[in-house]
Amino acid sequence: MGQKVTMRIGQGALSRTQFIAAGAVAAGAAVAAGVTAGPVEDTDAQTDKDIEALQLLLLLEYTETAFYAEALDRGALSGEIEGYAQAVLDQEREHLAFVRKALGSKAGEPPRFEFGAATRDPDRFAATAAELEDLAVAAYNGQATNVSKPTLEAAATVVSVEARHAAWIRSIAGEPPAPDATDTPLSAGEVREGLERIGMRS
Repeated sequence: MGQKVTMRIGQGALSRTQFIAAGAVAAGAAVAAGVTAGPVEDTDAQTDKDIEALQLLLLLEYTETAFYAEALDRGALSGEIEGYAQAVLDQEREHLAFVRKALGSKAGEPPRFEFGAATRDPDRFAATAAELEDLAVAAYNGQATNVSKPTLEAAATVVSVEARHAAWIRSIAGEPPAPDATDTPLSAGEVREGLERIGMRS
């Protein structure tokens, strides 16, 4: 998990990614519906462990949203990878709203970010996006045993979409969409280290 991959981005559409993209967009719509109708409304950070876990996931979602927004604002992406970034940004904004709503008044403000060349160069962007999406899956999985059942059920509707994002960007870049048979959960400390490596600043 979280390994940086070397990718070269082609400008033409890849037919195998269209199926993955369609699945990700459909799943993102389901998450968006969950923001207003799903179990997150009943979660409201029921325990101290819920709050701690959700605050970690909030940092993750802040990072993902900022990363995709900055890359699109800088105008370095085009073609299929630009379409990926825009679709995923829309979904990450839904994820961010999802976690903020669960935390309520306990949701903190976003940190600073310094993404450097990762938001200026398409190849660096793809490698970092793959690393970030892998980190997201590992973060959600790592907190699964630390939260109450309602919070776990809410988070489960997000982690599956994060996994689709990871597969999607790898497929665009010609890499195996699912390189490993299993995913390794990461601790809160490991997730924070990964976010800082990608560009999160306190």
